[in-house]
Amino acid sequence: MKTTKIVFMGSPDFSVPTLLSLAENFEIVGVITQPERPAGRGRKLTPPPVKILADELGIPTLQPQRLHKDPGAMAQLRAWNPDLIVVAAFGQILKPEVLDLPPHGCLNVHASLLPRWRGAAPINAAILHGDMETGITLMKMDVGLDTGPMIVSRTIPILPEDTAGSLFEKLAALGGELLAETLPVYLRGELVPQPQDDTLATYAPMLQKTDGELDFNQPAEQLARQVRAFNPWPGTYFQSSGTPLKVLAAHPQGKGLHKIGEHSIHENLPALGTPIGLLVLDEVQPAGKKPMPGEVFLRGAKDWA
Repeated sequence: MKTTKIVFMGSPDFSVPTLLSLAENFEIVGVITQPERPAGRGRKLTPPPVKILADELGIPTLQPQRLHKDPGAMAQLRAWNPDLIVVAAFGQILKPEVLDLPPHGCLNVHASLLPRWRGAAPINAAILHGDMETGITLMKMDVGLDTGPMIVSRTIPILPEDTAGSLFEKLAALGGELLAETLPVYLRGELVPQPQDDTLATYAPMLQKTDGELDFNQPAEQLARQVRAFNPWPGTYFQSSGTPLKVLAAHPQGKGLHKIGEHSIHENLPALGTPIGLLVLDEVQPAGKKPMPGEVFLRGAKDWA
């Protein structure tokens, strides 16, 4: 399959298994990824994971701020003359001049069962809304936001203990596997993309840091899902004694009515009241300290309840 020229577009860790899968089976003529961004406590400029892998594989890379506004990058993309463009969490909207360039189109590896959870944060949204399953959809991109016709999808269950982080890893691996299986069949013309049912579409907007604040007017079960859905980012927290207390793991207990936000102790763990049940804090991180089990936190929080 080395005769099909492919350009890959992706940036974060999610994209890495897909790039590896492509590199093992196809000729990747170039990679387009995001520019270096400040990261870590030192805010040091850090390349995206896809850039690091592409360098290791010896694949030429471009890192435009905005692909469609960068004449040099667009000229290089045309010079690569790809038969196919594969996209996995690239982070930029592709314009028609890019979508129409390769004869086989642009394929997107999307981390949901489309048309459910179009948009930037489908993994988080699936957990937050209590979905029992999710998966990967390969779709042929059009000018809309994840609206293009679907080629194939594969489903996995969402386990009760899954966080966005653990589901991210599972779906990243699944994306690479599904692409490797599907691409040869697609390129032979044996798979016809099927249109999405727009009436079933839901949207998962980009998350903000402020989305992580816990509102104890919500049922404990919903808050526990929020903790899992926003782990590791943007994280969840609430104000405790005037400072934010990060909640890294929690579970709901019971269905009874409790005073909103009231502190209590349940089986040696800190808990807070909600309209339906207690939110029990299994692991927390006080400001300026390392993560700790809820039981350890209680030892130092004498005035908790």
